Amino acid sequence: MKRVAALVVALALIGVTTWLVWPSAPAVRGQDQKITVVDGPADDQRVELDTTFFPPPDGGKAPAVLLAHGFGGSKQSMRDQAVRLAQQGYAVMTWSARGFGRSTGEIALNSPDYEVKDVKQLIDWLAKRPEVQLDASNDPRVGIAGGSYGGAIALMTAAHDQRVDAIVPQITWSDLADALFPNASTQATATDGTTADGTTADSTGTTTGTTTGTDSGAAAPAGQGSGAASGVFKRMWAGIFFGQGVSLDTMSLLGRREAGAPLTPEQARCGRFLPAICDIYQQVAKDGRATPEAVELLRKSSPITVAGQIKAPTLLIQGQRDSLFPLGHADANAKAIAAAGTPVSLAWFDGGHDGGNGEVDWLFDQSSAWFARYLKGEGSAEAAPPVSAFTVTRDGGRDPGTRQRIRLHPEATSYPGLAGTDTSDVELSGPAQNIVNPPGGAPASISTVPGIGGLLGGQSTGGVSIDMPGQSATFESGPLTAPLQLTGSSTVKVKVSGKGEATLFAKLYDVADSTQMPILPAGLVAPIRVTIPEGAGSAEATVNLPAVDYRFAVGHRLRLVVTTTDMGFATPAEPATYQVALASPTLTVPTVRTLAAAPTGVAWWVWAMPLAAVVAAAILLATGRSTGRSRLRRRPTVVTAGQELGQPQDSPALVSAATDSTVTEAAATEATGTRSTTAAGTGSTTAIGVGAVRAGATGANGSHGGGDGASGLRSDGGTSRDGLGSRPDEVPLEISGLTKAYRNGELAVDGLSFRVEQGQVLGLLGPNGAGKTTTMRMMMGLIQPDAGEIRIFGERVTPGAPVLSRLGSFVEGPGFLPHLSGRDNIELYWAATGRPTADARFDEALEIANLGKALERAVRTYSQGMRQRLAIAQAMLGLPDLLVLDEPTNGLDPPQIREMREVLKRYARDGRTVIVSSHMLAEVEQTCSHVVVMRRGQLVSTGPVSLLLSSAAGANGHGPRLEDVFLDLIGDKS
Repeated sequence: MKRVAALVVALALIGVTTWLVWPSAPAVRGQDQKITVVDGPADDQRVELDTTFFPPPDGGKAPAVLLAHGFGGSKQSMRDQAVRLAQQGYAVMTWSARGFGRSTGEIALNSPDYEVKDVKQLIDWLAKRPEVQLDASNDPRVGIAGGSYGGAIALMTAAHDQRVDAIVPQITWSDLADALFPNASTQATATDGTTADGTTADSTGTTTGTTTGTDSGAAAPAGQGSGAASGVFKRMWAGIFFGQGVSLDTMSLLGRREAGAPLTPEQARCGRFLPAICDIYQQVAKDGRATPEAVELLRKSSPITVAGQIKAPTLLIQGQRDSLFPLGHADANAKAIAAAGTPVSLAWFDGGHDGGNGEVDWLFDQSSAWFARYLKGEGSAEAAPPVSAFTVTRDGGRDPGTRQRIRLHPEATSYPGLAGTDTSDVELSGPAQNIVNPPGGAPASISTVPGIGGLLGGQSTGGVSIDMPGQSATFESGPLTAPLQLTGSSTVKVKVSGKGEATLFAKLYDVADSTQMPILPAGLVAPIRVTIPEGAGSAEATVNLPAVDYRFAVGHRLRLVVTTTDMGFATPAEPATYQVALASPTLTVPTVRTLAAAPTGVAWWVWAMPLAAVVAAAILLATGRSTGRSRLRRRPTVVTAGQELGQPQDSPALVSAATDSTVTEAAATEATGTRSTTAAGTGSTTAIGVGAVRAGATGANGSHGGGDGASGLRSDGGTSRDGLGSRPDEVPLEISGLTKAYRNGELAVDGLSFRVEQGQVLGLLGPNGAGKTTTMRMMMGLIQPDAGEIRIFGERVTPGAPVLSRLGSFVEGPGFLPHLSGRDNIELYWAATGRPTADARFDEALEIANLGKALERAVRTYSQGMRQRLAIAQAMLGLPDLLVLDEPTNGLDPPQIREMREVLKRYARDGRTVIVSSHMLAEVEQTCSHVVVMRRGQLVSTGPVSLLLSSAAGANGHGPRLEDVFLDLIGDKS
């Protein structure tokens, strides 16, 4: 004990010393300064920009990164991210854009004449700093990152200044006109070659001037203004965007904010915008329609107009919860930039202006990897991009330990666009329906409350979607017969009858059943404007529904709803009635088959821990053997682990029991992170012994599922099958006088004795509190009995006894390392035993689990049934001679239960033995050949299932059932 204590103290000292000397992150200090820039169309306006420069803390020259804040934020919004980047060896600059924070000037919406010129002069300033790496004279190695307003300036600057070497724009726009005036419809042409809204059509008969709408996906192509001109005004978002005092910058809400100077009368009217911008907004807000002047002004600040000039490698990150700048804006930017041959990657993450998780750390890692390649030059030019061409965040369920949401990031090597790689056609049905636009557009339907998630600090808000009666037409599919993963923008063709111009809103719901509210993915809606030609009476339009990544489950229905109002948009004040019908019953749903989950890497310490545990175990064994070496020389027996010095050896150790496994329970515990008593964070017990296949093992042909009773089970440890005795080393399990009391003296197990033979499937039955789990825990050496003994193949069970290597067990639920895949978990578990890999019989065990590709996923994403099957497969590693399972069918569906039943019966027929504890008596009756019934820690009855059933035949008019026998035995026949 002294040596063990000394070892523990030494390890503690090493840990503390390592913690003290381990290098901490380098200190980063920002340098505040005001930088004067000159901008304006005539370069006659002087603006002071409030900036902070963070030199690389280790000195020397380094690439520079400009971090741009979102709308309503300031340089303080980006401070934390700037410090993290500086610690990675970059020279970082943050600044408050003109019109924000303590910078002077007025907001010009990232105009090339204003904000773009400002940033170009900041790059000039960086080129003069001794800490910044240069590619050429006045050409610093520089990247730009930012979200929303800051993302747009990254794109605009990269297009106008070729010195920019890499950019990471987030949740930003491609066409600002289309963002504020979207139209998600493509209308059929009239016979005179014009569309219903007056725009011209090409020779194919398709509209050349109508955007597909960013709320559905694609932004309007550059130079085509009729989309925004006929678009639906995004009234609430525009009010937030142009109003003073509401921030669109979710990062600023999470970080520091600073108060600006008192407002002037002009600023109170329209914030700190240029007067020309303010005047245009006042006009469109009053009329609810885009003017040519508004479209022209917004297009000047739109990256889509200059995206072809961007040569800097671009990582576009767009939020899936964003009704301001939906996924279609990133799609339009990606296609335009890639068309010029520039490297582009795109990621859809769980966040956006409408909330979501935000995935701050994951986004930082992606950005950092992008800059490391294209600014620091890490990795060869021929290597794959540091970030996959297309990545999507998906819900992976909840971590069983922390109960926190798990997010998966499947990847594809190429970006498929919003049309996907494949499509699935879903048939909708529903009659033509009359709907009304109410006077004044009130009350309005609700899809989402714009910006509420961002205003709540980025929290994920499910929201409530409400469609007003009389204002909505509904079309629905039948129940899905297979899961449907929608990735992109679905399309459907509708027919609208009435007069004049119809302003409508289309959305696609997920309908589970009548007891649950339908789900509107991401709260997104597709606004459409359909013009009905004079005298035609109706018009058809193809609707591009909102781009989302969403999984519809089996049995769910898809519901298309078309409404006349939406709270987030401006609608006509005049009352009107329309009839809406399906022009085609087919809803085209895009899917992306190339998306695959990224492999789960195993941290180095996961593999180091088993080695450290083995070393520690070897030291402990060596110190223990030194005191008992003389006794080992006198007696040719193996002292089992945990036996007290001087304790008599009850039976000679068998050579076959002394396997090549020397790893102890403690070593397996440290290696896998699952204790034999409780798994980390789960409170569950897992298998502690995995046995090798016994050479030439044979056994009696025990009958299963109600056998003929020829195989006897004795509660007194007497003779077995056919009245013939078994050699002690052939008896899988023998329990004699087993007793265990709680601390209060109450007996959990009271004088229990029974014996199990080879080839049997034994059901251990009893009500809650009968002592079944306590018996199994003593059987595995996890706890020691107060009296009596347990022998496995003739060897007395003690903690860490070598014979336990012939036992595989699974008790009180599965326990795994949640961040590792299923395959990694069981391979690591087996490695901890120190046994040869060939002995594990992985293929046979994994075939039992039947998890398919899910084996490569992190266990934290598994359902209860999947974890249950994996735990059973782990218990069967090495095909142990004795298998002990606690509630093995818990969480399994009926086909899996039937399959597990056959697996257990077949396992015993091969000469091994299975013990099952279960409350599912009907399943025990079909699976087990024998049963042991316990009550209040005592043995009530044992015997073959067939004999127990036959004894009850006369007492049951409806025929014998194990349930009836069990209730009779425990005295509960109510």
